This record gives sequence, C-alpha cells and structure tokens, in this order.
Amino acid sequence: MSADIGALIEKVKRDPEFLALERRRRRFAWGLSLIMAAIYFGFILTVAFAPGLLATRVGGGVTTVGIPLGVGVILAAFVLTGLYVRRANSDFDVTTERIIERLK
Repeated sequence: MSADIGALIEKVKRDPEFLALERRRRRFAWGLSLIMAAIYFGFILTVAFAPGLLATRVGGGVTTVGIPLGVGVILAAFVLTGLYVRRANSDFDVTTERIIERLK
C-alpha cells in the first residue's frame, strides 16, 4: 500500500461525515440483524414449545403450517439481505465515494 493511499485512508477514517455514515450503516445493519434473529428464534421457539401448532394441516392436504413458516424464515433472510444491499448501493456506497472524492 502506497503512502498516499494510507494517508487517504486515515483522512477518511477521521472525517466527521464518514463517522456519521458508519454510525448509520451500523445501526441499519444491527436493526436488520435483530429482525432476522427475532424471526429465526421465534420459529425455533415455536418448534420447541408449540409443535402442535406447526403440525396443523393446511387445507386437506399433507402440508402443515410449519412448511410455509419455515419457507418464510428463509425468504425473510433473502428479503432482509436485499434491503441491505439496496441501501448500501444507493446510500452507503455513494456517500463513501463522495467523501473519498472530497478528501483526495
């Protein structure tokens, strides 16, 4: 790593706008993580403490409530990941690039 890049990295790390961006990014990421943890552990706790609920048949077939709920947990992970990627591409990355260009 050249000295110029190292100096730029240090300037970016100390920049107030970058520090605010990092706080926003961290808060958003932790929020999504907590949502996913609540969904996942909610499902696991339902499996542990209310298995009869998950064993309830949907319609007249062989599918139980547990199958769509399990699929929902997986889909929630994809949706939350997509939300993070969208926000990162439209806000976090753009702001980071603007900060780097300003500090060059």
